[in-house]
Amino acid sequence: MRHKVTLIPGEGIGPEVAAATKRVIDAAGVQIEWEELEARTDSATEAGQLVNQGAIASVRRNRVALKGPTGTAIAGGAPSVNVALRKTLDLYANLRPVKNLPGVKSRFENVDLVLVRENTEDLYSGLEHEVVPGVVESLKIITERASTRIARFAFEYAKRSSRKKIHAIHKANIMKLSDGLFLKSVRAVAERYKDVEYKELIVDNACMQMVLDPQQFDMLLLPNLYGDVMSDLAAGLVGGLGVVPSGNIGDECAMFEAGTRHRARHRRQRPRKSHRAANERNNDARSSRRAPSRPPHRSSLRKGLSRRQARHPRPRRQSNNTRIHRRRNLRPASSCHSVIQTEAYARPLQDVATFL
Repeated sequence: MRHKVTLIPGEGIGPEVAAATKRVIDAAGVQIEWEELEARTDSATEAGQLVNQGAIASVRRNRVALKGPTGTAIAGGAPSVNVALRKTLDLYANLRPVKNLPGVKSRFENVDLVLVRENTEDLYSGLEHEVVPGVVESLKIITERASTRIARFAFEYAKRSSRKKIHAIHKANIMKLSDGLFLKSVRAVAERYKDVEYKELIVDNACMQMVLDPQQFDMLLLPNLYGDVMSDLAAGLVGGLGVVPSGNIGDECAMFEAGTRHRARHRRQRPRKSHRAANERNNDARSSRRAPSRPPHRSSLRKGLSRRQARHPRPRRQSNNTRIHRRRNLRPASSCHSVIQTEAYARPLQDVATFL
């Protein structure tokens, strides 16, 4: 049977990741007819900041989509295309399994947990405005309907996947009404699933517990903002965002994408001609201020040194360690803390094939 799937390659590294994923899925033997569309109408124009309605219609028609990373402007620009797609298609559940992969080194082993994140409200509702100049207000929206729906999704997933424990993450000690409503809704759902252990953790404590002992967690249930933060934190435990898949799931359709949303870095541009000319002038001025070289002393020549060696004597030999730290005004390496460098691992959306 041949399946028809919407493909949104994305931007930056997106097309490269999407192409690699297609090769993985083809190698798995799944027969797929790809309907490729862009997330924006036209990225070169102002109107291109709008979501491509053709892509939305395609996902609704095919009921499943594969999406590459899409960039979002920081502190300005158009609203996020990622958020717009999830809200328009009502993909209320973000499912992110975090698990160690063979061959990918990480600080922790035997990590196997699942994060379920509410995907449509919280601070990501985009309701913010400037009250007076210099004062901005952003509204955090939490509803009983959305909280109950995401809680039911999490407990049903735990039941189907033989998961034994769910932690609800919150900040209800400070945001007593909004996060309090989220907890009340989750507790009401948890009462109907006695075979799944239910616990609660404040978000800051949960982050600390995550990096101390991630094996204690089985599933995490989170509002939108906390889910965004902690899902990236959990990905760092197993090698980074490049090795963690992500699924956005609704009642009518689903969209799968890479855990990463980073765009490709721009190539370093050469300096402008005016800048290069200014640098050359500065170099010429510095060379003209240098003192003229003196002729070598006869005593130096008698020591068997050449004229060049006598004119430019070599400095007293120092160890590389001492010279480097003296130049950087740092302590020697023996008294510095050791720095552990971790390798960055990147892997295409290979695990998406399991969802499809």
